[in-house]
Amino acid sequence: MVSQAGAVLLVETVRKSGLDQAISTALAPWRKSRAVHDPGKILLDVALAVALGGDCLADVDMLRAEPGVFGSVASDPTVSRLIDILATAGPKALAAIQPARAETRERVWSLAKNAAPDAAGQVIVDLDGVLVLAHSEEQDAAATWKKTYGHHPLMAFVDHGPGGTGEPVAALLRPGNAGSNTAADHITTAQLALAQLPKHYRRGRRTLIRTDSVGGTHDFVAWLARRGRWLSYSVGMVITDVIHQHVLKVPASAWTPAVEADGEMRDGAWVAELTGDVLGGWPEGMRLIVRKERPHPGAQLRLTDADGMRLTCFATNTASRPIAELELRHRLRARAEDRVRAARATGLRNLPLHRTA
Repeated sequence: MVSQAGAVLLVETVRKSGLDQAISTALAPWRKSRAVHDPGKILLDVALAVALGGDCLADVDMLRAEPGVFGSVASDPTVSRLIDILATAGPKALAAIQPARAETRERVWSLAKNAAPDAAGQVIVDLDGVLVLAHSEEQDAAATWKKTYGHHPLMAFVDHGPGGTGEPVAALLRPGNAGSNTAADHITTAQLALAQLPKHYRRGRRTLIRTDSVGGTHDFVAWLARRGRWLSYSVGMVITDVIHQHVLKVPASAWTPAVEADGEMRDGAWVAELTGDVLGGWPEGMRLIVRKERPHPGAQLRLTDADGMRLTCFATNTASRPIAELELRHRLRARAEDRVRAARATGLRNLPLHRTA
């Protein structure tokens, strides 16, 4: 009982937020007329089992052992049947569940007030690919770009406050050999993430989409730019030979010291904005900002680095802020790596469940 005490907090959160009612309503079409167990309750029980460390459907038995805390819990065959039914329904089931999650999220953010991720008047969504290793012949498991074997989902997290904790809002399960910089997958994941935000953040510059350099493709940046009146973006870019040559021509007077989160100058780092024909072929209004920084001791330089400095670059359509501030904003995207580690520790490493569906 003591080992599951933390689950009481989750049960109360589900109840207080109204997630239980929202999911039950969403899954009502899949409830048979004489069914004893509510499909929404079953699905939430599975989620609770994962949060308690479970890695298969049968682990809902942990909840079944404490009816005073978790209420009536369905039998293993009933749980399995529901998962199969929802998997067969596929997009229809997801289309029912996703709005219920979005509705609950909006309610929670409203209750959180100054602790909500939009307390500063902007929502930041980070997209990041994740490698999930498979140790058996699971469906869609394949060799990955890191020479491992498994799956390569693309995830979206909402950034939370100065501490950098994150809220997972969307995930696109993909085979292990899915491309890192596939624009179509980035667009799909961004759309799924935006649908999870409160309605007034789905169409406004107060929402920022942030990615590393795998998102720096013409098609994805063009998709973001077409929504320029709705979205801001900060997308990492690969240092191409054209960009490299332009960096070499930047005069010393054009470099501005980079800054840290506390406003102090970042030691050994400078930023500059590239203009001119280096922007040719990219959307109108895009800014290209490059940072040069002394590498950490022992770090190897790349061919695209210059004069002993490590170069990184990103694109943005934010026009009204200093480039050092924009570079700091983009650099904080690295906090998504912490969210990936947390996600792996809370169920992500167990995807998929038997079959991809």
